[in-house]
Amino acid sequence: MTFTPQPFVPATPPPLNAERLLYVATGGVQTMFVPMWLRWLHNSYPHMDIRCVMTRSARRFAGVTAVAAANNGRPPMIDTWPDEPHTALHVELAAWPDAILVHPATLHFTARLSLGLADTPTLLALQCTQAPIVVCPALPPGGHLNPVYQQHVKALAQRDNVSVMPPISGISMSTGEEGLGTAALLPHAVAALEDLRSWQQEAAV
Repeated sequence: MTFTPQPFVPATPPPLNAERLLYVATGGVQTMFVPMWLRWLHNSYPHMDIRCVMTRSARRFAGVTAVAAANNGRPPMIDTWPDEPHTALHVELAAWPDAILVHPATLHFTARLSLGLADTPTLLALQCTQAPIVVCPALPPGGHLNPVYQQHVKALAQRDNVSVMPPISGISMSTGEEGLGTAALLPHAVAALEDLRSWQQEAAV
């Protein structure tokens, strides 16, 4: 896993006209920055309603309490099927947001999304939603060179509502060496999300 030691936060956030953002965090080491990014989102876009979903593995890198505190007291939803569902959770997650960020997205999550797998509420929602989705893979050293991963990225790029941000250079937690694998910085992902939203709106006219 690679990470950027000090994430860059621009003085002026990029425009984002979404009203309801679904923020999905998977089990990468960069998930430790999720509370910081949630606060940045709230400060930058105070009008926006934000829901956070964490995969089970994401909880190894960011505590539920910290994420809830950063998200105005709203605890994250853990991406598992409830034992006694009161609603069709996947339907709600697909219909509620008008923008979706997956940051960071592990290689495993990216592959499952590309293959059309739907074994969790969030994956099923992402397979069915019409909302724009920006996926920000975070990869281990050499992961970006894996031909299977490259095929998954190409497959996701075929979807009209999905954009995959290429990983950027960072420091490997395992080797201490610099290389590609860090998830795109969230402000850049937000800019890409707004571009995708605008394109969808123009295409619908």
